Formats: sequence, structure tokens, C-alpha cells
Amino acid sequence: MSRTATRVARLSVFCALFGVFVACEAPPGEPASPAAPESPVEHEMGAEFQQSTSLELPPVPNHWTAEGEVGRGGGPVTQAMLNAPFDSTDRWLHYYGDYAGHRHSPLRTLNPRSVANLEVAWTLASGTTGQFEVSPIVYDGVMYVTTSYNRLFAVDAVTGEILWRYDHEQPEDLRLCCGPPNRGVAIAGDLVLMGTLDAKLIAFERRSGKIAWQATVAAFADGFSLTSAPLIVRNLAIIGVAGGEYGVRGYFDAYDVKSGDRIWRHYTVPAAGEEGADTWAGNSNETGGAPAWTTGNYDPATDTLYWTAGIPSPDWNGDLRAGDNLYSNTILALDPATGKRKWHFQTTPHDVWDYDGNTQLFLIDHDDQQLLAQPNRNGFFYVLNRPDGAFLRAAPYVEQLNWATIDAAGRPVVNPKAWPQETPTERICPSNLGGLNGAFTAAYNPDLGLAFVPSIEACQRFAKGVIVFAKGLPFLAGLPETVDANEGKSYGLLSAIDVKTGEAVWRYRDRYPMMGGTLSTAGGVVFTGNLTGEALAFDAKTGKELWRFRMGGGIRSQPIAYEIDGITYVAMASGSWGTLDAFAGGPSKIPEGGHFFVFKLPKE
Repeated sequence: MSRTATRVARLSVFCALFGVFVACEAPPGEPASPAAPESPVEHEMGAEFQQSTSLELPPVPNHWTAEGEVGRGGGPVTQAMLNAPFDSTDRWLHYYGDYAGHRHSPLRTLNPRSVANLEVAWTLASGTTGQFEVSPIVYDGVMYVTTSYNRLFAVDAVTGEILWRYDHEQPEDLRLCCGPPNRGVAIAGDLVLMGTLDAKLIAFERRSGKIAWQATVAAFADGFSLTSAPLIVRNLAIIGVAGGEYGVRGYFDAYDVKSGDRIWRHYTVPAAGEEGADTWAGNSNETGGAPAWTTGNYDPATDTLYWTAGIPSPDWNGDLRAGDNLYSNTILALDPATGKRKWHFQTTPHDVWDYDGNTQLFLIDHDDQQLLAQPNRNGFFYVLNRPDGAFLRAAPYVEQLNWATIDAAGRPVVNPKAWPQETPTERICPSNLGGLNGAFTAAYNPDLGLAFVPSIEACQRFAKGVIVFAKGLPFLAGLPETVDANEGKSYGLLSAIDVKTGEAVWRYRDRYPMMGGTLSTAGGVVFTGNLTGEALAFDAKTGKELWRFRMGGGIRSQPIAYEIDGITYVAMASGSWGTLDAFAGGPSKIPEGGHFFVFKLPKE
């Protein structure tokens, strides 16, 4: 392909990534998507029908509250339950399953001998397109499932019966970077809480589905959105904004769970005169990005909140923001009561590759050490000392990595050939999507000391562009050339990483990038899925494939497991977004449309 043709293809993909969603038009309660052209016959028939009848249909509702009793009589979700979520195996109370971020189920019934017997218990259609990235919450016999475009279902976790439903009415001009996902709700007391694409936080009564309160977190027209699940710490619901691609000033907030009042806000880019402001040249901090869009972690023993921040803006040209650009691409430890920072560690200073630091954290206690580990989007698996953030080690977890090495202090030593150029020629790895990124999850088995990390294996050329900022419009100043995706060279891995050494114990290789989340079980199984729509299970020790089931759409969701009335269940959603799949080098023939599956083990 010629350089001109390559750039045309690259621009076409980015127009799809950003342009389609800059001015979405969505009728109430329905997702926005590009409409097919109306044929002359359809137009004439429609006009004739309108002239020949006065029939008026009632508006389609967007909120269906519960008609009767919901749940099994369980009381409110308490802080004690959130601290020890697996004291009962009939629930999944956090996005990651627990505060430590392990995504590790205590169920031993899901083991290498049993998983081949999994069968479909029930299914649920999302009725939406785009990425179905949910990690469901299960409590009191009820499962709470969010879909793309903020459709929220409360369903019976055993039968799949819909108990109540809410379809958020989106504005016509959403500002979204990379599709319309929502990754789940949080639960606290008798409320479930969801962030929305138009940057609102909504609390619902968990039994009835009625709205208890609603708070505006940000002005969506400026480029903000909310895509991830809040984190509950005592009386606070903590959630961060997306929008780094629009040059917003990133932050995350804490809201009172009962009232919806904002308690504190932590900005991830310092204002003039604040600590870290000297790491931004001129006034570049005013459009500095550093969004905080993934769900954080909490350590009850030390009362410490952990959060991450992402890319500085603009993405691919850092000429006007000389310096390290704190606190972009940074791991933050904070006091959850006040939002005050305790320590920080920056993974990719002065990022010009879109190596967004918003990837999952693991809180690990091992050999009398309190550790924090992160498989970062930049391709390195970091291990820090959790009490003070001191760097311990970093090693590549992807197969292809040439953008930098890491020195003894944990700082990247950048390959001189990796810097973006106006006319790039170097193939740089990993791509701007990672590695792992915050849209999908890894898992950690504490018994084995292994982290199971899905990854995108692809490289790109990074093109530097012109810096022009306009509020509410993409602020990129460059583009990546998707050379591997264009040539069919992209592939995916699920890697079992030894946290002690950073080395891969085993790897599963898939034809396409692996962009679905993972689940580990105490029985020694790892669940995930691929972009061709197959749910997968592997032996955690060896990587041997144990089970494969075709779900249909590409898998971008985060699997969970639970047990009710002696029956073991595994839940996972299928449904991806073709534009982003193609950008990563995934298949283009898989249709969109979300479908949620719950599998069960037959009762012995």
C-alpha cells in the first residue's frame, strides 16, 4: 500500500472512531448508530402511510420499574460485605470481584475436570450495538447488567427473567473517543450506581429500579464521558472521567452514596502553582488530559485508595508540553476520605504514544511484602512497594516491545527511533492500544502467584501532526499508522505471568488480538474470550485449553462466577464494535449486537 493510501485508510478509521460519535443522534431510550440511506420506495410508502392514517403510537418508554418483589430478602450491602465479598459465594459485589482487583473466584467447582460440562443456563439480548464490556454485579439473587449506551437490566440471576430495566436517554451530540461502552454498576446499601456516556452518575433503588438521585459529573459537550463502574468505599462512590482525547483536564470524584452530593474532587493535572505544574511547559496543563476512566482499588487495612490516570493531551505531539506531564500515566495512592495524595509513580512520562496508564492494578500480599502490580498499556509489568510506591521491578509481558527499556529507578529509557515523526518509518511496539488496556481486565491467582493477562500484539508507526485545540473536538495532533493491522500481522495472547519474576509461564496465542476480560478460579481455571466470539477456559497451571463455546459476537466483557442453591454459574457477554476491532487488526466479518450468556455446571 502506498504512503498516501495508508494515510487515507488511517484517517478513515479515525473518522469512524471519533466522527461517528461526535454528533450521535439517538431517539429516547435507543442507541445511536449510523442510519442506512432511505430508498425512494421506502420514502414514498412512508409518506403515503402518514397521509392515509391518523394512527398515533404512544412513545416507547425508557424506564420499567419492578412489578413485584425483587430479590430473596437480603439486607443492604454493608462495608463489611464489600471488605470480604466472597464470604458468601452467591454474590459478586465489585467490578474486579474484590478491592484487590484480582478477579479471582473462590469457587473450586470450576476446575479442569468440570468446565467441559458447562451448559447454557439462560441468555439475554442487549438490543444495542457497540462494545458489551460489562462486569455484572450479583447480590440477593439478582444480577445487574449494563450494556453499551447505558441500558441497565436487573435480572433474576438463576432464570434470566428481567425484573426491571432502564434505558438512559442520550443527548444528540455525545463526545466519545472509542465507542459507547459501559463496564458495570457499583452496589452499596440498597442502591446500584451507574455512570453514563453524558457524564452523569445515577443511583437506583436496587429492588424497584426507581431513581434515587442523579448527579452531573462533568459537561459532556466539553469532551467528558463516564464509561466504568464506580468504586464504593464506606459512604463514598468514587468515579473518574474519560475524555483525554478531547484535551479535558482529568479528575475523579467522590460522591455521598445516600445523597449524591460531591464530597471531593482530585484533579490529575495540576493547576498553575500546584505541585507538579512545573512538569508542563507554558500553559499546556490547561488542556493536559490525564483522564481517570478506569475503576480503582482500595486497601481496607491501610485505608488507602488507589487510582490511575491516563494520557496527556494532545496524544502524539508533545512539543508544546515539554516535561514529564504529571500526573498523566500515573499510579496514585490517596486518602479516600479527602482525596489527598499519599504517593505517586509515573509509568510513561511525556507520553507521545497513547500508552494510557489506565490499566488494572493488583494489590498483592506475598512473603510479608505488600505489593502493587500493573500490566501497563506500554507493555511492561510493573511491581511497586505498596506502602510508599517505591519501584521494585518491571519486565515486558508482551512479545513485541521496542519503544523503551526500564532503568533501575523505573523510568523508561526511550528508543530514539520511537519518537513520532511527521513522516514515520519505524515500526514501534506495542501499538497505542497496548498490551492490556483499561477496557478489559486481567486476573490474578494468589495460590499460584500468576497473573493472567490478555493482550493485543501489534505494532504501529506513530505520525506527528499539527497542534490545534478547540473545546469539545478531538485533540490528537497526530495519528498512528496501523501497519500490522493493515497487513494482517496482529494477533493476541493470554499470558500467565509469574509476579515474582515477570516471566511468562505459559502463553495461549489467538489469531486476533485478545480484547476480552479474564476470570480466575480457586479450582485452577482461567476464563476469557476472543474477537471471533468464542468463550474459552484454560488450565491455570499449564495453559491447556479445557473448553470453547461459540457465543456469536466478539467478546469484550469481563466474566464472573457465582453459586446459588448449589449450582455454579459463569456469566459472560458477547458483542464488540467492528470499527475498533478492525483498527486493532481483528476480524471484520463478525456482526455487532450484544448477547449475554450465563452458563452452569449440571448438578451432580
